[in-house]
Amino acid sequence: MSNFVRTIQFFPMKRYCWLLLVAVLPLLSQAQRSFQIGCIGFYNLENLFDTLDAPNVQDEEFTPRGGYRYNTEIYVDKLGKLARVISELGTDLTPDGVSILGVAELENRKPLEDLLQDPKIKSRNYQIVHYESPDERGIDVALIYQPKYFKVTASRPVPVPLPHNDFTRDILFVSGLYDGEPLHLLVNHWPSRSGGEAASQPLRNLAATICKDLIDSLQQADPNAKIILMGDLNDDPTSPSVRQILNAKGKKEQVEPGGLYNTMYDFYKKGIGTLAYQDAWNLFDQIIISHGLINPKTGGYQFYQAQIHNKAYLCQQTGQFKGYPLRTFVGTNYLGGYSDHFATYIYLIKELKP
Repeated sequence: MSNFVRTIQFFPMKRYCWLLLVAVLPLLSQAQRSFQIGCIGFYNLENLFDTLDAPNVQDEEFTPRGGYRYNTEIYVDKLGKLARVISELGTDLTPDGVSILGVAELENRKPLEDLLQDPKIKSRNYQIVHYESPDERGIDVALIYQPKYFKVTASRPVPVPLPHNDFTRDILFVSGLYDGEPLHLLVNHWPSRSGGEAASQPLRNLAATICKDLIDSLQQADPNAKIILMGDLNDDPTSPSVRQILNAKGKKEQVEPGGLYNTMYDFYKKGIGTLAYQDAWNLFDQIIISHGLINPKTGGYQFYQAQIHNKAYLCQQTGQFKGYPLRTFVGTNYLGGYSDHFATYIYLIKELKP
């Protein structure tokens, strides 16, 4: 932890609060300050389908008779493994773990309901915000949240109208109160790089433009609005959709009022990613925040730290793809992994006045 040193003892409070010590190195002294800490993240669940053949959806491969032989045993095993990951996110600093989590590659609401019943996370009482998307494979985005920390006040799907009557995932827009503070969230799964990165770039640029317009409208209404854009963007922090259209900066000090900060930029510049392809790392799973979470003029929560959940057990240990995320399938062979993406998350902190 950069400027903060956590004490060993945990002091229970109504909310998630750790006593932290701020090291004042020049004075060789320490001053006690108490903070409430919140964790918000994103996780691509890698094809979390149910086992049923739904009408008008291209999900046949993910059925017992399909190419993946996707049966109840595999389904239950995958749910348990995803629940393990979710149970761990953020627990380094807050015992309740991630309070809000955006997810992608979910076939419908039912697998998410089943996932949240897993004993590893059931006690957190996660609630769901989900709408069916027009994606031809039937995969959606959704948001889960712990209601003791977040209260939803509004939500809606925001379409991304692709050319040639093609379809992709909607953007999920959710507003609410995070520990009493207004917070807006955009959960994304932008169009893939199918057909090539350059050829498909305009589709992701379109999704970015829709997000930027929505964020601009929120910040025009409230210059101090606290906004989090998260998702599998199918682009890196330096891609045109992110760096040019969203204009998401890689350094906090570069962000002016009305601007955005990419909390994942430094990881990417260090060669750390969330998925690997052809011996190269990409960082598609990004969390981008508004200026209001960097320098909140109204006080309250602000950005503290970003993390990628890339523990060793989530990585392939041997073979040609050693070090890659340990995925569920390789081809149509069941590998028994977790996801082909690592989860990402950020910590928000709010100082408690004595």
